[in-house]
Amino acid sequence: MTPWLGVIADDFTGATDLAGMLVREGTSAVQFLGVPGEGTPVPDADCLVVALKSRSIAAEDAVEQSLAAARWLLAQGVEQLFFQYCSTFDSTPAGNIGPVSEALAAEVGAGIAVLAPSVPENGRTVCQGDMFVGGVPLNESSLRTHPLNPMTDSNLVRVFSAQATTTAGVVRHETVRDGASAITARLAHLQSEGHAFAVADAIYDEDLDAIASAVADAPLVTGAAGLGIALARARRSSTGQAHQQPAAPIGRAAVLSGSCSTATQAQVALHRAQHPSFEIDPLRLAAGEPVVAEALDFARVHRDDVPLIYSSADPAQVRAVQDELGVARSAGLIESAFSEIARGLVDDGVRRLIVAGGETSGAVVTGLGTTAIEIGAEVSPGVPWTVSVDEPRIGLLLKSGNFGPPDIFTSALVAQP
Repeated sequence: MTPWLGVIADDFTGATDLAGMLVREGTSAVQFLGVPGEGTPVPDADCLVVALKSRSIAAEDAVEQSLAAARWLLAQGVEQLFFQYCSTFDSTPAGNIGPVSEALAAEVGAGIAVLAPSVPENGRTVCQGDMFVGGVPLNESSLRTHPLNPMTDSNLVRVFSAQATTTAGVVRHETVRDGASAITARLAHLQSEGHAFAVADAIYDEDLDAIASAVADAPLVTGAAGLGIALARARRSSTGQAHQQPAAPIGRAAVLSGSCSTATQAQVALHRAQHPSFEIDPLRLAAGEPVVAEALDFARVHRDDVPLIYSSADPAQVRAVQDELGVARSAGLIESAFSEIARGLVDDGVRRLIVAGGETSGAVVTGLGTTAIEIGAEVSPGVPWTVSVDEPRIGLLLKSGNFGPPDIFTSALVAQP
C-alpha cells in the first residue's frame, strides 16, 4: 500500500488527535514518534504521521526537524503533506507555525497553502480570520494563560504575520460557503496579490469539506484534525475503502497528567476523588529529592486501583514555580520525571497508560523508547487508544490537555481499548 497522506505534527497528542479522527473515517494510520531512522520498517497504511515535539522549541530546530520529517515522508511516496498544529494555533511571536509552514512550502514548491485550524466538533472555529474556542474569542478563553504558548490575540493573520516573513490573506466564510470552486478562485487571487498563505474560515464540518475539496491536489496543507478528517472523507468517497482498527492490550493501568489546562484540572479532580493520587512537586525535584522513586512506590502499593500521578496545577501555582525555577527548567524537570515514571510503571507490569498533556505525552513515549504506534478507536473526539508497535505492546491514550469530558480517565478504561 502506498500512503496518500503524510502528516508532520508539532506535538504527540495533536498527532494522535488527528490520527484517531482519520481512523474514525476508515483511514488506516501509523504514527511514528520522531523522524524514523534509516531502515525503519513502515507498516502498510493510508496515512503516515511523524509526531515531533517541536511546538515550543527554538524555531530553527523546529524547522530542521520538520524538514527532516517531510523528506522522509516524501521518500515513502506520500501524495500530500499535512503540517498539523493545535486547533488553537498555539505558538508565540517567534514561531513555530510560521517558520515551519514557510520551510515546508519552499520544500514542495507550494504556491499558496491554507491555514485551517478549525475543529468544529471540539468547539474550535475560525470566522473572518479570528479564532474562537467554544464561541469565545481565543484571547478571552482559558488559552490566554497557557504556560508555554499563551494565546493573547484571536486574529490568526496577525499571529501568523508576527512569526513569518511571508503574508497571509483570508478566505472568508461567505466564500467558503460558496464551495470548492469559489475557494480555489479566492486562493488564486490571494496568490496573485503576493500572499503565500491563506487563513480559511470554517464554522461547520461542511466548511472543512469544501476546503478539503479545494486543496485535494495541493502539495501542502496546514491545519488541525478537522481538515485532516475532511480530506479523509473526500478520499473515502472516491475510493470506498475502509480499514479495521487494531485491538489494544488489556491489563493494569495508570494515569499520568502534566497538563495544566482547565479541562485537565477538572479531570484530575474527579479522578482524585475516586482513585489514589500522587502529586509531582517541581520544587522537590529541583531540590534533588527522590520524587520519582516515591511515585513508583506509591503506584506499586495502589497497582490495582488505577493510580494517578500528576503535576497539573492552576495558572497561579504554575507561575509561582516558573518564577522560582524558570519556565524551561521547571518544564524540563517535570518532563524528565514523567519519562522515568512511565518507564518504571511499564517495568512493573503496567500495560495501559492514560497520559494528559502534549509535553507530558512526548516525555512518556520518549522514556518508553516507543518508535511508532498504531491508531485505534476513539474514547472521545480526538482521543483514541493507540498501541505501541514495540515490545512489550502498550496501550497508550495520549490526550491533549484541553480534550475530553471530566470522566475521561475512567471512561477510557471502561471501554474495551
